[in-house]
Amino acid sequence: MKVALSMWSVHKYYFDGIWSVLDFLDFASSTKATGVELLSIFWRDQEKELPLVDEALKKHQLHVSSYAACNNFVSADAEYRNAQLKEVIDAVDMAVHFGINIVRVFTGDLPHDQSITYEEGIGYVLEGLSGAAKYAEEKGVLLCIENHGLFAGRSDQVIDVIQKVGSPALKSTFDTGNFLLVGQNPNDAVVELKDYIRHVHVKDFLKTEVEEPGHTLRALTGDLYLGKIPGDGEVDLAYLFSELNGNNYEGWLVVEFEGSEEPTEGSVISVDYVANLVESVLT
Repeated sequence: MKVALSMWSVHKYYFDGIWSVLDFLDFASSTKATGVELLSIFWRDQEKELPLVDEALKKHQLHVSSYAACNNFVSADAEYRNAQLKEVIDAVDMAVHFGINIVRVFTGDLPHDQSITYEEGIGYVLEGLSGAAKYAEEKGVLLCIENHGLFAGRSDQVIDVIQKVGSPALKSTFDTGNFLLVGQNPNDAVVELKDYIRHVHVKDFLKTEVEEPGHTLRALTGDLYLGKIPGDGEVDLAYLFSELNGNNYEGWLVVEFEGSEEPTEGSVISVDYVANLVESVLT
């Protein structure tokens, strides 16, 4: 198992207009991470930046662990759904460019106005992922569904979507923290998903009574969770890593820091913790 850092860990600096992908790569090279996860939403001028990113990856001897699409198939607007399909197809092409075979995908979220039923929404999800998986299979790329939201938050939902699409190109991105947000113990989920996990996001949460905008999330149970540095929350990462190792998982563990600490500081501590934990699990 290898440790990577997701650019999402420092998304604040991108959205504040301070950092680009190149700045992230410079920073990532100073951590113990040997890989990076790049996301589709973090390009300002992809055509101009991509050759520079390729050069920076070589300069810093960093691998691209995975490429993350930011899609939402749940919409009654067919044109919008087609755009979301293109989002995933473009992400597959980017994976091919970087010489990797992992693309993180989402299912989608219900609109806040509840104009779409759950049944309609899951139909749109299956339609979109079926089309995307067909393209990914042709390109030798795996689409890995992150457990996130109402349609694929729990392990049984992830498995149901994968089985209904029925493509060998559709697998699981196992997000260690997100299961808490749907009332599921990650320890149970890792066992249930063991045959499907091809990609892992490492994050941690701690139940809290105090809301911190930008750092706390409301679970489906109504509980409030605060993003934490891995090891400081409720997720038993030692158990999860041991299970993954026992299942012969040899892929990336992608740190996705979502704590309230300063992003670079939190990311460095998070990567250090995960790298040390991996070493202890493997020895």
